Amino acid sequence: MKKAYLNWSSGKDAALALYKALQNKNIGIGKLVTTVNTEVDRISMHGLRKELLLQQVENIGLPLQLIPLHGAVSMQEYNAAMKEATAALIAEGFTHSIFGDIFLEDLRVYRDEQLKLAELEGIYPLWKQNSVGLMEEFLKLGFKAITVCTNSRLLDSSFCGRIIDADFLKELPEGVDLCGENGEFHTFVYDGPIFKKPVEFTVGEKVERTYTARNSKEENCFKDEAEESWDTGFCYCDLIPNKQ
Repeated sequence: MKKAYLNWSSGKDAALALYKALQNKNIGIGKLVTTVNTEVDRISMHGLRKELLLQQVENIGLPLQLIPLHGAVSMQEYNAAMKEATAALIAEGFTHSIFGDIFLEDLRVYRDEQLKLAELEGIYPLWKQNSVGLMEEFLKLGFKAITVCTNSRLLDSSFCGRIIDADFLKELPEGVDLCGENGEFHTFVYDGPIFKKPVEFTVGEKVERTYTARNSKEENCFKDEAEESWDTGFCYCDLIPNKQ
């Protein structure tokens, strides 16, 4: 059996990848791994509070390994942090790394190159599957998610903080991938077949932020700068954990 850890973003693609991997008898998932921005104590990219991540993972029932990253981490620093983290995972006997990627070829090439250097292998349960079919499956399985970050160039702020359902998908503008694979939106999954119980939260305020450019290969919503070719305007919806 392949001993694997899953790169956990807290969003729908990671959740569906986890669901599919759990159905595979040849894969043993021993841990979820998440990067956290230490400046704001939130998930890198999604901007989700760490408290909600911890509740989410507790309700899933798998161990969690956090990788702390500075908000303005460079690509060199990012790779160094990941190298240290993967070395520890390998020492624990992990041989495979699971991702929720769907069709971004350059991202997969980058991931596979880094994994090869670490002598790990990648597993991509959603790879090359149709976005429409994936979202239909996601909803049919009973997963529930809400958008926590949207790309302001592609989506207006009304899409931020919305529950992912059939109406949401129908209203997405032409050219926007239904899975948000191009970074159009990011989500927080709070219920579904991988959960023991739903994660409870209250929807807080929405904030729009604009970032300037930085030469880096890996997008991070909380960096002060991003590569010039990237979109730099985003809307975030803050989710507030309910007291347990």
